[in-house]
Amino acid sequence: MEIQSLDLREHRCPMALLMAKRACATLGQGEQIALYVLDSGTVKDIPRYLNGNGFDFEQSVVSGATVFYVTKL
Repeated sequence: MEIQSLDLREHRCPMALLMAKRACATLGQGEQIALYVLDSGTVKDIPRYLNGNGFDFEQSVVSGATVFYVTKL
């Protein structure tokens, strides 16, 4: 199964965080999504949200963008 992705590179916080929350809320258990972000505020806020809301994630940098690979637990 292909991993969904959401490109938030053109958005800043709080809109990028709200869009990420909505996308993550649609995931079923074990499903994944890749979130691409550039905004420094969003890079800090997304992990805080994920840690407190039943998600596991890995973070990496790809072509200058931070990518969160998110899995719903």
